[in-house]
Amino acid sequence: MTRSLTLAFGGDVMLGRQVNASLDPGNPAHPWGDLLPTLHAADLTFVNLECALTTRTERWTDGSYKPFYFRAQPQAVATLMAGGVDYVSVANNHIGDYGLDGLRDTLAVLDRSGIAHAGAGLDRWSAREPAQLIVDEIRVRVVAFADYPAEWRAEPNSPGMNYTPVSLGPEEFGEVARQLVIAREHADLVVFSIHWGPNMRARPTPEFRGFAHAVIDAGADIFWGHSAHVCHGVEFHRGRPILYDTGDLLDDYAVDPHLRNDLSALFLVHLRPPVVEHVEIVPVQIEDLQVNLARGRARDWFVERFRARCAELDAVVVSGEPGRLWVIAPAQVAGARTQAGA
Repeated sequence: MTRSLTLAFGGDVMLGRQVNASLDPGNPAHPWGDLLPTLHAADLTFVNLECALTTRTERWTDGSYKPFYFRAQPQAVATLMAGGVDYVSVANNHIGDYGLDGLRDTLAVLDRSGIAHAGAGLDRWSAREPAQLIVDEIRVRVVAFADYPAEWRAEPNSPGMNYTPVSLGPEEFGEVARQLVIAREHADLVVFSIHWGPNMRARPTPEFRGFAHAVIDAGADIFWGHSAHVCHGVEFHRGRPILYDTGDLLDDYAVDPHLRNDLSALFLVHLRPPVVEHVEIVPVQIEDLQVNLARGRARDWFVERFRARCAELDAVVVSGEPGRLWVIAPAQVAGARTQAGA
């Protein structure tokens, strides 16, 4: 029988600006605070890399206004390694901030470090290529997309990212489905990653929910979204989890007093591939360029909001001891309360 796995999914990890300036080569794990043991305990850890890793300073522009450009020195990859990060998504709206050369630099840094990645490449075919990770002969493949900016899409002979609009049209979604079929051919578990939608959106729209359902129907076992900077609720579709948005895990961003983007979570998906047993939520707080376990009133605020967001999606947050939070489908409530010790 396939052994159980724990996959940890975090949201955006932005290592640039003040975070980059604060990194200590002698202690690259410092930004992970007391979340570090949880990260290390997972069989695989996935995050979205919200910056380029490059020394280049010339910014990409098409003549229009772009408010934020994020890059970190290549040495910042040591912080990803110290956090036990196994995979990063590089399909997002900051991977090209320092041009195609900065994108190439980032991919080279990740390759040298041994961190798997998907969603961008040196041409269209490599941008579409799934990442493969193996744990005790269990093959996990990740397909990664972003829905903006379209200008950064990889072309047959030029670098870029794996772009798709959020659409169920036969041409656009047909390509998404095709990539999932290819990934499934050599995988025991398929993860679909997408950087999508506007910042500071509190919940997924009906259009986004329809797209996520279609992705699960097309063969994904886990849907993992990021981009909004705040956590959305979790939904189960055909027994498979949809993490609409996993918020931020590390950054130096200003905090919205109402949406509280400094409060987020690490999402631990417990499964016996391909069957997902439950999703565990570990609330976290970003403060002073470091992420730590959320505590006290901050944790209570996050949990209350997260429960409400999940309820909107017909999922239930079950509290257990010691301080554990599981997200489950309503049909699983009785059994999960017994296991969690509630």
